Amino acid sequence: MRIAYLVNQYPKLSHTFIRREIAALEQLGHTVDRYSVRQTSDHVDPEDRREAANTRIILRGTGPLVAATTWCKLTRPARWIKACFATLRLARHSERGLMRHLIYLMEAARLVADLDRQPVDHLHAHFGTNSATVAYLTSILGGPPYSFTTHGPEEFDKVPAIGLPEKLEHAAAAIAITSFCRSQLMRWMPVDRWDRIHEVHCGLDEHFLGSEPTPVPDTPRLVCVGRICEQKGQLLLIEAVARVRDEGQPVQLVLAGDGDMRPLAEQTINQLNLHDHVSITGWIDATRVRDEILASRALVLPSFAEGLPVVIMEAMALARPVLSTYIAGIPELVREPDNGLLVPAGDIDQLTDAIKRILTLNTQTLTDMGKQGRNAVLERHNANTEAARLAKVFQQVSSKP
Repeated sequence: MRIAYLVNQYPKLSHTFIRREIAALEQLGHTVDRYSVRQTSDHVDPEDRREAANTRIILRGTGPLVAATTWCKLTRPARWIKACFATLRLARHSERGLMRHLIYLMEAARLVADLDRQPVDHLHAHFGTNSATVAYLTSILGGPPYSFTTHGPEEFDKVPAIGLPEKLEHAAAAIAITSFCRSQLMRWMPVDRWDRIHEVHCGLDEHFLGSEPTPVPDTPRLVCVGRICEQKGQLLLIEAVARVRDEGQPVQLVLAGDGDMRPLAEQTINQLNLHDHVSITGWIDATRVRDEILASRALVLPSFAEGLPVVIMEAMALARPVLSTYIAGIPELVREPDNGLLVPAGDIDQLTDAIKRILTLNTQTLTDMGKQGRNAVLERHNANTEAARLAKVFQQVSSKP
């Protein structure tokens, strides 16, 4: 089976789960053509650099877009008119306006022209936002059946604005990465179409699943991995660490990542005099992420909004407990007290108490929690197993007349 994968920006450091999914599909014998709407750069991970060399960029110069648009108008006028009306409907409630959606239409024309030269059996997009819009319009213009994976929270924050109901109506299948995500899609799908929604988890490969677990180190070191932004809750975490420090408890926190809020995070570290307790690494590759997790007592991710963070799976695969929040799909994997601790999002008092608990639990208890977490990930988040489930969905929907 030949599958085209479409992502708004690919490869990206935060999208390693897509790379793993593609690799697993190819190991199953399927051919996967990679498409990215926009060019990406600053590839820290060597695997991403290799992926970039195999990825076709849609939005690269206006000439190919104009040529593809003209070709679509001339060769499939009825489909072009239908796609124009769909574009107007999507733009009507969108915050991005008509001009941006006309660009999406041209991107779809560019993709369908490419797929006309190299046909595929199925088109799959990751995320229900821009890439799903282009996939939807590509299908109207005569492209293959399409599906898309929803992750949250972005798709569910602005459902009408991104035209999610219309995309769901016309998609051959919708993939949800958690049960919570599936429930949110069910809100926007008629009951008689719920069978189009399939739960397929993001998965890990042997880089995380293949190594033998190691005991939790006897050190007061915690790690938070992710983009430094509002929804990840790092500012709250820094304040909680200051409280723990002020109570005389030894604590060290590594913020592994970067983002728009890094300057504010650094300012908060300075104001609270936490230079000896909190450090920021900037963007690091998968090997360094693995090393940072293994060197820590637990992963802490006090997010306000999420789908199900892949880094939680990675930490649990490495047999490290997780401290996170009761939101979205996180409680489906992090079970207190079996493999981690959960606190209400935004509650600094409970976050502080949970950090103190993690720091004072003996390492054997934490190691046992880590082993249970690893077993849960092995059962639910093996990239090969999940890719096989996904391929089955693709084959079923692509074989329908």
